[in-house]
Amino acid sequence: MTTHVRIVGVGLIGASLGIALSDNGFRVSLEDPSPTAVRLARDLRAGEIADEVTDEVTGAPDVVVVAAPPDVAAKAVVAALGRWPDAVVTDVASVKEAVLVDVLDSGADSSRYVGSHPMAGRERSGTAAARGDLFDGRAWVVVPHEGSTDAAIKRVREIATAVGSAVRIMPAHEHDEAVAAVSHVPQLAASIVAACLRELPESAVGLAGQGLRDVTRIAASDPRLWTQILAGNAPAVRDVLRQVRDQVDDVVAALDALVDAGGEGSLGTLSRVLEAGNLGHARIPGKHGAAPAAYEVVSVIVPDEPGSLGRLFGDMGHAGINLEDLHLEHGLGQAVGVAELSVVPASVEPLRAELTRLGWRLHD
Repeated sequence: MTTHVRIVGVGLIGASLGIALSDNGFRVSLEDPSPTAVRLARDLRAGEIADEVTDEVTGAPDVVVVAAPPDVAAKAVVAALGRWPDAVVTDVASVKEAVLVDVLDSGADSSRYVGSHPMAGRERSGTAAARGDLFDGRAWVVVPHEGSTDAAIKRVREIATAVGSAVRIMPAHEHDEAVAAVSHVPQLAASIVAACLRELPESAVGLAGQGLRDVTRIAASDPRLWTQILAGNAPAVRDVLRQVRDQVDDVVAALDALVDAGGEGSLGTLSRVLEAGNLGHARIPGKHGAAPAAYEVVSVIVPDEPGSLGRLFGDMGHAGINLEDLHLEHGLGQAVGVAELSVVPASVEPLRAELTRLGWRLHD
């Protein structure tokens, strides 16, 4: 088991990793260009400040985790490989091939380098947003290269599994193509949709429901970090965006035909796009990464009062019904919300009957 991990960079990912590893018995030392950030990370129990505890006291790190932005990650990896000649070094940047190429070109001992990428994050960034459960149940992609030793790969896997992640092994180019589709382009799509709200009248924005909130939630992410990510993965992101553009062009052409020329065949185009979306959505893994499950929804009117949700969850628990997923939608100008409770189909009728008996109002 790894005993000493040095984390270089204590933003959201680095500080969260420090908290999770410390909670699991690892010795963690922290460094960051910002003295304030590293002190905050220490106060959040992410580890010890490296400048205050020398290698002579703690021993050299067994693993160095570079949690730096993509445009400086390779430089930090190379520096770590040189500074600690016996340590395994990984980085957690969300772009892997560009970092790998720079590390290989540096001439450093790359046999001890294994890239990685925890598929975890929040719409908030920075040390203050860190949380120890950030990686629970999330995929952590380990990205070895041809020269990576088995021992180095094992060390990085240890880190990922210790914090509750499910390890996936991928080569760098395959990783970058995958995250372009499942992470980077969705970020752009959310930002583009949210940007269209800037000039919308307040009366229109006030009509926003849960659908808009779901689509635009990640639009609040850090623009500076995402600019670096998109630049680092430009080829793969461009290819996915071209596919999106082709489908948008088809939809626009269909709508033009409906407006200007009667629209023969246009409804078929719109229907095909929407049906393709259903098929794509159905492929997204379900609970705990399992195959997608067909849940059904029971909608409950919940008063906007302290304890209401807790009482609802308690009533579900006493009825022996497991909550698979939850969405909340707040009523416009009303002191109530709608809780959409996703449950397995066999639980729908028992849940409806029990909640009705207990006085909850159900929403059809």
